[in-house]
Amino acid sequence: MALANLPRKSQRVPANAIYPRHLHRQAYAAVVLRGTYVEAGSHGRFRVREGDVLFHGAFDAHRDMFGAEGGEILNVALPVDWLAHCAAGRLDDADRLLRLAEPEAALLLMRAAPPRDDRERDWPDLLADDLRRDPSLALRRWARAHGLRSETLSRGFFALYGVTPAGFRAEARARAAWQRIRGSDAALAAIAAETGFSDQPHMTRAVRALTGRSPGLWRQLRSRRAGPAVLACKA
Repeated sequence: MALANLPRKSQRVPANAIYPRHLHRQAYAAVVLRGTYVEAGSHGRFRVREGDVLFHGAFDAHRDMFGAEGGEILNVALPVDWLAHCAAGRLDDADRLLRLAEPEAALLLMRAAPPRDDRERDWPDLLADDLRRDPSLALRRWARAHGLRSETLSRGFFALYGVTPAGFRAEARARAAWQRIRGSDAALAAIAAETGFSDQPHMTRAVRALTGRSPGLWRQLRSRRAGPAVLACKA
């Protein structure tokens, strides 16, 4: 999966554009100034329109499908230690952000965007929810419980999210481990066990594949961090 740079602050998107699944190293918020689109990502699938805000944590992945009028997006970088308490919000005066410098715009978004949780709820979205909650989820068992064949499960999920359920599960497990590494003092071996890895080397490979850095290096970077993580979308 492609690792993309932070999009330009002001982004114009052509009609019917489809952006394949990708992830960003930098946390950021996408504010919809014009148009509509569907984003299927690490936190579910949302249909958004003018005034909506989508929050992306570092190393979150997503796929975007725009409508016939395209769109105009304002992308605002969020603090390095930003942690999401929601995936989406809404602003009544999104144009106000255009008049603010990026730090002030980020602060406004974190304080003034009321959270929304009206994600799409088709079976692929329910599966995405379950995979986030339990990265060790048995896919065949889930398919049987919902009256689906394994082949249907894989094709239907991929059509919306741009990744197979197994791939989404692997990302979710690696991201959960990375967040625990950054947010706790627990031993790396203990984190590997908690997040469903067979052993610590297995976790190390997965975290490095997702983030480009090993758990040990992330732990070193965390030890130099000043102050607590920044929280967003608090209701």
